Amino acid sequence: MASSGGPSSYRVNLDKLMQLYAANYGLMTRLFPAALDVGEKLILRPHLGENYLLESKERTRYTSLYEIRQANSQAFHYLQPQLLVRLYHDARLAEVCASQQIYKLKPRYDYPNKKMHHQDEKHQTNQFLNDWLLFCLKQRMKVEFA
Repeated sequence: MASSGGPSSYRVNLDKLMQLYAANYGLMTRLFPAALDVGEKLILRPHLGENYLLESKERTRYTSLYEIRQANSQAFHYLQPQLLVRLYHDARLAEVCASQQIYKLKPRYDYPNKKMHHQDEKHQTNQFLNDWLLFCLKQRMKVEFA
């Protein structure tokens, strides 16, 4: 008899996850300049909401690593959205590598778990990036060097 909701019931849908990575890469390259040097920062100013900061953390021949965080200094640090996104230029994919206090996102978590991560935390975090990038496009967010 198959149990529903048990620790092994969630399966990673690799096709959907890779489609999300590809969509995020397309949106990132559409919204932001192609090549930022390490340490360069962009200020993202939407018509509604808080400003964001995109900072280049690492750049190699085939990858770039960016940190995206809310630029509001009045809120507590742990309440501000923060993502570490790696772009794979040869494969044209963008993956969220870290989010908030999760420094290495696993594709799947057993549930329940000590830190109360969702079973599909990696997918949800990449979906959040996708939703946020679409919001940026719809808002016609102003992007300028910091």
